[in-house]
Amino acid sequence: MSVWKKTTIVAVSAFTALAISACGSDSGSSEQPKQPSALELLATDLKGSLQKIVDTTDKSDSVTVSMEGTAAGEKLTMQGVLDLRDPLKAEMKTAGPDGTPMTVRMIGTAVYVEIPEAERASADGKRWMKLDLAAAGAPAGMDFSKQFEDVDPTKQVKTLLATEGVKVVGEETVNGARTVHYSVTAPVATYLGQVDAKMRPQVEEQLAKQGVKEVTVDLWADEQYRPRRMHMVMGTMSDMTVDYTDYGKPVNIETPPPAETADLAEMLKGLGDLTAGV
Repeated sequence: MSVWKKTTIVAVSAFTALAISACGSDSGSSEQPKQPSALELLATDLKGSLQKIVDTTDKSDSVTVSMEGTAAGEKLTMQGVLDLRDPLKAEMKTAGPDGTPMTVRMIGTAVYVEIPEAERASADGKRWMKLDLAAAGAPAGMDFSKQFEDVDPTKQVKTLLATEGVKVVGEETVNGARTVHYSVTAPVATYLGQVDAKMRPQVEEQLAKQGVKEVTVDLWADEQYRPRRMHMVMGTMSDMTVDYTDYGKPVNIETPPPAETADLAEMLKGLGDLTAGV
C-alpha cells in the first residue's frame, strides 16, 4: 500500500477514534471491529467504490451543474441542470460572443439555442434555433451533443472503471463536501468505448483531427458515492471542469414549441437551393 493511502486511512481512523473517545465508552464491554468509513472505502476499494458510484448516480434523476474551461481555443462558462433520465436533457445558461446571456437546451439529439431578442426578426420572429444532430450531422464542426455528453457524471466514472492505472490522489473538500479524488490518463480508444455508438465515428474523427491521443479524467466523489467534480483534459482541444450539486432536485426541461422554433438544417438547405438557382 502506498504512503498516501496509509496516511489517508490513518488520518480518518484517528478522527473517528477521537470522536468515539469524546463520547465515552464502557470498559466492561467487548470491543467491536470498526467498520471502514465511506471515505476509507473510496480510497482503498477502488473498483468496488467506482461501481457503487455508477450505481448511485444511475438512480439520480437530475443534477445541477456548473462548468468552466476552454473548448476549441475559446473560454466557456455554463451553469444549468441535467435531466439524467432517458433521453438525456440539459438546459444551460451561458454568454454569447458579445456577452449577451444565452440559453441552450439539449433534448436527445436535438439542440435548441435561444435567439437574442434583437435578432429574432431575421428568423421570422422565432425564439429558438434548432439543430437536430441525428438528422443534420454537425455542420461547421459544432458538436454540442458530445459537449453535453461529457457533462454526464456517470460516463466519466465508467471511463475510470474501464481504465487500468486509476490513482487515488487523496481526500479533498469540494464545495463543502468531503471527497476522494481519483485521476487517470486513458488512451482515446478507452474513452471512445464510453461514447454512444451512433456518435462514436464523428467523435473519433474530431479527436483525430485535433491530434488528441489520450484523455485525462479527474473525479471527486463524496461519502454518498456521488460525483462532486469532474475535470477532463483532451490534449489542446479542451480543458473542462464540471461541478455537480443538488442531486435529485426536480427539473422540467421542455421542448420549445414548434411555432417558436426555426430549424437550422432547413434554413441551410434553403440557402443551398437559392445558391444553386443562381
